[in-house]
Amino acid sequence: MSKSTPDIEPGALLIAPPMMKDPNFFRSVVLLCEHGPEGSFGLILNRRVDVETDFLQTELSGYDGGFLLGGPVQTDTLHFLHHFEDVPESIPFMKDVFWGGDFEFVKSICKARPVAEDELKLYIGYAGWGEGQLQGEIDAGGWIVTPGDASAVFAQEPDQLWRKRLRKLGGEYAVMANYPVDPRMN
Repeated sequence: MSKSTPDIEPGALLIAPPMMKDPNFFRSVVLLCEHGPEGSFGLILNRRVDVETDFLQTELSGYDGGFLLGGPVQTDTLHFLHHFEDVPESIPFMKDVFWGGDFEFVKSICKARPVAEDELKLYIGYAGWGEGQLQGEIDAGGWIVTPGDASAVFAQEPDQLWRKRLRKLGGEYAVMANYPVDPRMN
């Protein structure tokens, strides 16, 4: 089920319909970062993950956030989205959102001053699709596609993002926001 066949392009949000059973994407909101003939790359915006590490205390001492699970692929990699215009090699991604860049520079910002989660988001792993796979999933009703924005990326309560985005779409999507996790328990 897709909302009036919107463009599948970087910056779009992929919202899992409540019927999706894949535990990797159950009730997830994915920011599509790359999409092309060879495949697609995205980051799950609403899945916090507890990671036992002193990395945050030592390398990002001023960072006031944690990690999100960007997706099930290569969970040994770190990706980040931020508001910092001056980070060398970062990619202006959408209005007020930059992707990646010189991580040493980001670490120096975090050591110099407090940095909140509404400025920087850290993701472990990513979501990936092979050639034509994402379009096939969308065509089969596997994703609701809607334009993304900085408020989705830097949501204060990522665990509420799925419901809020469905409600924002209105109509049948707003009804889906109240769909029970297990309909048998309704």
